[in-house]
Amino acid sequence: MTHLSVPLSSLSLSLSLCLSVPLYFSVSVCTGDITQKGYEKKRGKLLAPYIPQIQGVDPSLQIDNRIQASSQALLPGSKHNKTRAANTRDERFRSDLHTEAVQAALAKYKERKMPMPSKRRSVLVQSSVEACTPPATSSASEDEGSLRRQGRLPTSVPYQGHGHPAVEHWFNRVIQGSSTSSSASSTSSHPGGRSATTTNTTAHAALNANAAATALANLMAHTQLDNHSAPPDVTGLSERSSLHVERPQVASVRGVSRGYNHHTSVMETADGVPVNSRVSSKIQQLLNTLKRPKRPPLREFFVDDFEELLDVQQPDPNQPKPEGQQMSPLEGEPLGVVTNWPPSLPAALQRWGTTQPKSPCLTALDNAGKPVYTLTYGKLWTRSQKLAYTLLNKLSTRNEPLLMPGDRVALVFPNNDPVMFMVAFYGCLLAELVPVPIEVPLTRKDAGSQQIGFLLGSCGVTLALTTDACQKGLPKAQTGEVATFKGWPRLLWFVTDGKHVVKPPKDWHPPLREASNDIAYIEYKTSKEGSTMGITVSHSAMLAHCHALTQACGYTEAETITNVLDFKREAGLWHGVLTSVMNRMHVISIPYSLMKVNPLSWIQKVHTFKARVAVVKSRDMHWSLLAQRDQRDISLSSLRMLIVADGANPWSISSCDAFLNVFQARGLRPEVICPCASSSEAMTVAIRRPPEMGVPPPGKAVLSMSGLSHSVIRVDTEEKLSVLTVQDVGQVMPGAVVCVVRVEGTPYLCQTDEVGEICVSSGSTGVAYYGLPGMTKNVFETIPVTSSGVPISDRPFTRTSLLGFVGPDSLVFVVGKMDGLMVVSGRRHNADDVVATALAVEPMKFVYRGRIAVFSVSVLHDERIVVVAEQRPDASEEDSFQWMSRVLQAIDSIHQVGVYCLALVPANTLPKAPLGGIHISDTKQRFLEGSLHPCNVLMCPHTCVTNLPKPRQKQPEVGPASMIVGNLVAGKRIAQACGRDVAQLEDNDQFLYIQDVLQWRAQATPDHPLFLVLNAKGTVASTASCLQLHKRAERVAAALMGRLNTGDHVALVYPPGIDLIATFYGCLYAGCVPVTVRPPHPQNLATTLPTVKMIVEVSKSVCILTTQAIMKLLKSKEAAAAVDIKSWPMVLDTDDLPRKKSAQMYKPPTPEMLAYLDFSVSTTGILAGVKMSHTATSALCRSIKLQCELYPSRQIAICLDPYCGLGFALWCLCSVYSGHQSILVPPLELESNASLWLAAVSQYKVRVTFCSYSVMEMCTKGLGSQTEALRVSFHKLQHFHSFCSLCCLCHSVLRNVNLSCVRTCMVVAEERPRIALTQSFSKIFKDLGLSPRAVSTTFGCRVNVAICLQGTAGPDPTTVYVDMRALRHDRVRLVERGSPHSLPLMESGKILPGVKVIIANTETKGPLGDSHLGEIWVSSPHNATGYYTVYGEEALHADHFNTKLSFGDTQTVWARTGYLGFLRRTELTDASGERHDALYVVGSLDETLELRGMRYHPIDIETSVIRSHKSIAECAVFTWTNLLVVVVELEGSEQEALDLVALVTNVVLEEHYLIVGVVVVVDPGVIPINSRGEKQRMHLRDGFLADQLDPIYVAYNM
Repeated sequence: MTHLSVPLSSLSLSLSLCLSVPLYFSVSVCTGDITQKGYEKKRGKLLAPYIPQIQGVDPSLQIDNRIQASSQALLPGSKHNKTRAANTRDERFRSDLHTEAVQAALAKYKERKMPMPSKRRSVLVQSSVEACTPPATSSASEDEGSLRRQGRLPTSVPYQGHGHPAVEHWFNRVIQGSSTSSSASSTSSHPGGRSATTTNTTAHAALNANAAATALANLMAHTQLDNHSAPPDVTGLSERSSLHVERPQVASVRGVSRGYNHHTSVMETADGVPVNSRVSSKIQQLLNTLKRPKRPPLREFFVDDFEELLDVQQPDPNQPKPEGQQMSPLEGEPLGVVTNWPPSLPAALQRWGTTQPKSPCLTALDNAGKPVYTLTYGKLWTRSQKLAYTLLNKLSTRNEPLLMPGDRVALVFPNNDPVMFMVAFYGCLLAELVPVPIEVPLTRKDAGSQQIGFLLGSCGVTLALTTDACQKGLPKAQTGEVATFKGWPRLLWFVTDGKHVVKPPKDWHPPLREASNDIAYIEYKTSKEGSTMGITVSHSAMLAHCHALTQACGYTEAETITNVLDFKREAGLWHGVLTSVMNRMHVISIPYSLMKVNPLSWIQKVHTFKARVAVVKSRDMHWSLLAQRDQRDISLSSLRMLIVADGANPWSISSCDAFLNVFQARGLRPEVICPCASSSEAMTVAIRRPPEMGVPPPGKAVLSMSGLSHSVIRVDTEEKLSVLTVQDVGQVMPGAVVCVVRVEGTPYLCQTDEVGEICVSSGSTGVAYYGLPGMTKNVFETIPVTSSGVPISDRPFTRTSLLGFVGPDSLVFVVGKMDGLMVVSGRRHNADDVVATALAVEPMKFVYRGRIAVFSVSVLHDERIVVVAEQRPDASEEDSFQWMSRVLQAIDSIHQVGVYCLALVPANTLPKAPLGGIHISDTKQRFLEGSLHPCNVLMCPHTCVTNLPKPRQKQPEVGPASMIVGNLVAGKRIAQACGRDVAQLEDNDQFLYIQDVLQWRAQATPDHPLFLVLNAKGTVASTASCLQLHKRAERVAAALMGRLNTGDHVALVYPPGIDLIATFYGCLYAGCVPVTVRPPHPQNLATTLPTVKMIVEVSKSVCILTTQAIMKLLKSKEAAAAVDIKSWPMVLDTDDLPRKKSAQMYKPPTPEMLAYLDFSVSTTGILAGVKMSHTATSALCRSIKLQCELYPSRQIAICLDPYCGLGFALWCLCSVYSGHQSILVPPLELESNASLWLAAVSQYKVRVTFCSYSVMEMCTKGLGSQTEALRVSFHKLQHFHSFCSLCCLCHSVLRNVNLSCVRTCMVVAEERPRIALTQSFSKIFKDLGLSPRAVSTTFGCRVNVAICLQGTAGPDPTTVYVDMRALRHDRVRLVERGSPHSLPLMESGKILPGVKVIIANTETKGPLGDSHLGEIWVSSPHNATGYYTVYGEEALHADHFNTKLSFGDTQTVWARTGYLGFLRRTELTDASGERHDALYVVGSLDETLELRGMRYHPIDIETSVIRSHKSIAECAVFTWTNLLVVVVELEGSEQEALDLVALVTNVVLEEHYLIVGVVVVVDPGVIPINSRGEKQRMHLRDGFLADQLDPIYVAYNM
């Protein structure tokens, strides 16, 4: 076919005026084919601009060595077939050239290395469900290995045959990359080439050759690798030492090696954290890919307010704009007048059924292709009559006929039974019922089946017609009736087979009326969003459409037509059921199931039956090409029309051309190929006429993709790579008027060189969407207007949802569909075009050709493109990743748009549409709800998301003085507050030393009970009165005094209990400084023992006091594996101390002397010991006593760890000081009995109780379901006890639990109050009498362990809602509950007596106003006096304990808490009658993330992430080299792991305007938690970088 440069004069004048470039339409003219030379020349010209860049590329990238596009692979002789017959249309312009465009585009990507996602082996094994990895390809473990090899293919390796793609080390390969983005992968996929690697590698590959994927092979392969002292994979299978069922209570400290790594090559980062080179090199790669953005940088600006403005995409001033005149509507030829045309379709059936009863109407085939049954017109007429009579007269309910004329009836017929369908359809028409054909629901959860149910419900369908065989195959309920499908109305199922229908009496005749505007049938259509609408077609429109099709296709009586399409809707119904009856044609119906078995069946039937017309889709043509080699003796010469029903699909042209190339030799004439365009709403819009009608020759347009993305037609402009070749879909239908209107807004007519939505006005379109008047008005009643706003006609137009334009010779061209339209940053892209580009990248190799879905999702106020494909089972990880990277580059180059997410799913897992193909809306739904289960995923948010708010720029230094002035001017008070004044409060116990208090109590009230410890069974394990405690302390003191000097530090390593308390006072009696240490966990020595060792060393303890059992443990063989047991100081066990008392008690010279050391691991993983003086100790006890009104007659219950902070003070100090009795519940005991603490509270009628968040969580999770069951049993089922034995056990305990005694239940915390947890706790235990006002939180930190504590008096804690975006700018703005971006914050209890608090600027150290977020500073007599560390870094943190404001009150000495918060004056009054000041803690300063100039709190991001998917059990975030890393714990099957990547990325973008850099999916319990239930994020970060998490999956977002 010659490509002529058509002179502009011959084009339609309007179009030629607007196109400044010559318009290359290839018009098929009979002047010989393009020659091989011409083809090469055209190709060379197209690729010329890219050739120089291809020179230096790896030979594997050279175009001739590429695997050619499938279409070429199919045509063995296509290039050399120089003397082909004239008129061949050349298929290569779509496929080869598109493929070559893609290859050339990829060749431009150089110097781009990408981190490949890492996956745990178990996930790899799962993902290839279908097949075992063939021996030749790289299996999962080889893949892991290949990641570690240094072998590299030299660029000079010649092309060698067709082996499998070499698996190289992907770090070292160089790929070209447009900076965008899109991930480029490592190797090009050249077919041959072996990497030059070491013999070890070969051995490793050989190991894999069996690829039995057995555990043994895997293990050996792993061993083989680990001998090379290569750094382990981020995702390596580091064997877990033991199965941790519970979360590791990480006591381990940063800097202590957790386990040892002999071979890990460790390097230091800038901040001195040792990291594993494997992880950091991946992250380094990721950073490198992000360094050079191709997109223009965001314009920087700063708005001095918290409004974070999303960048609005500004239109490019240079973008092409339409320049043509306004188009004028295009009219089809008038509908011809036919003399004996029947008045309606049933009348036509009656005519043929009575005058030509023997004439064949429909032949059905079985799955072997044999004709099973031929329905004649006589049979169709009589059987339809029988059914009509039966439906109207023989179905009744309560003596009322079930159906009345006009009622809707569902037709549920399988695709291989056209005969029964046709009888049912015409039976309904004769009975004046409205048929609603739908698909057979195979399972209760078919893709889209629920939506079909909604359609049936809205249409008021009560009866479904089906066949006997189909009814038997439907899922049944227990009663034997057909099950009700999800979302479906209740239906009666009627079987239309012969024995169920009745012959009508002689005098009964169906009413045959003239075609009216009543509804004839309803056709279903699924929208882009997945909702199903019913399109109503009237009798008159149905008749007019048959008339128009008959005229356009030149149908004549008794012609034979082969139909491959679905006969229930669209073209299959219009040609194969309606128009065929109108013209007494014979239809050969080819079922889809036969096409799957034998794709050539339709061609064989055309040959056998000498069919004149065939109705197919481009897919059917493509399939037949794959199978045609064996067939020699078929001829297509009988065809006068090959109707391509999806000719509007932009890539149908390649199927048409390829098909013609092959079958021209078998008698197929080029001019019989007739593409058509149609839509459910407008029915047939345009069709290329058969050649005998003397129409102009077909056209072909080569359009610039870049122009199309701006809705402008530019023909083959300089951007040669990104062009779209489309064929025309012929002329407008007879009797129709067509125009093209703007897609959005008012339907203005388009200009001649502008793409818009095609609209049709004719008597043969659909009428409405059933029951949806609003949508009907928009679609079926559009009135197009001229640019001046004048309507072009008084007749309404129907929108077709086809995007296109009118070309020369009044030919209609379609470039896409509204359903596939994706508007990204103001530019339009068509899903089908993106699919075509993806398929041009090694099409048939790693993914299935027909199994790709492209759609867009809305994230952060713009559409983002998602590509999902089914991966072949034998594709290796690396191959797939490589293919994905190249697809991203190709789409970026050709469409100039970034892909947001590319996911590969295992074979056969995407939801299918009824007749093959992918159910796009269902796929999108699964993607958004996280149930797609991909086996590979690549996210590229960095390149797609260009509308983020501007990074915040810090303002030039504002001095603290001007801040104060600014606050005063603005009427803001300085944020400071204080508790009650201690000096004014009477307190008789003016003891300076806590040990003196114990001695005094032992004398004054010797038998008064102080402590009572409970065990897991709830029974009393031990008790201590004042005297007993004193005696035990004396024995300890006596044992120490001979051995130690005063002032020596002693480590107390005890389980929670009286021993710990007694030895603490024993040390004070002896003048030693006690240090309480949590004992190591016997099942987890490797992680817990090093912390014990470290505290002992850092605290310079000269002696360890402990029990016999723990002493043995410290010196055991197991301990020797974790630490050096020879270096322990002296260890004394206190189990059997002699009963002797010390000569005299030690009296400290001043109360400022050190009383004890309090060591704890902070959430950032830093071990910090603080010094508590005797003064501070007494002051702390006094403050707590006053706040909680503690007296000897009181009892309090404590469920806390007794080793540090407020937990230690409440266990060991407060009872002795205040004299109340403490009921001690060790939190560890709750693991075996969750109800222990609450049962104790109830049993002892405790008014005040303390717990930790982890205890509260254990109660809510462990007892939540039982309180619900209890409530039921209380209120309804007093006599009914059918619960399991465990429930019964907890029941018997919980049934007697009454929490109405509790006045205050305080959660001891060093963090922002966890509102969700406290609220759910209150709600769950409300049924057991717990007052919702009782639950509150405390706040303390290292510098002061008790700053706030609710206590028993004073107003209830308040909750405020603040704007999360303002917080990022360190501002506090109160908003209403439920407003967008609102964050609830609960007050952290009341400020303790004697405590003063101020909010200070972290940088200037000046005081702040109410409306600012700043660091909480505290001044109080019970502040700690400083850090105690071995490294002599006290100076570093000196200002933590004594710092002064830089302005204002510069005299007071404050301690810095390291926590950010703010103060608000509330409307409430406290005990003194003053207005109450509430302190709100927002988070730890050390943990905040500084990103894009703003301050983020990890907990806020984590809360969003946990909400994003039901299987995320826990989440932690941290940053690494400015990348946000999100670690999620997956509580579900590992196949869900990759679903989380996109959901996590989406939610963080939407809610926090941040791009996630790395998503790590791990097992439950991997995120380390300290004893207070706080996440140890820095530990986690160290574990991630040292490759110790054993993640399920690690995704690096591009």
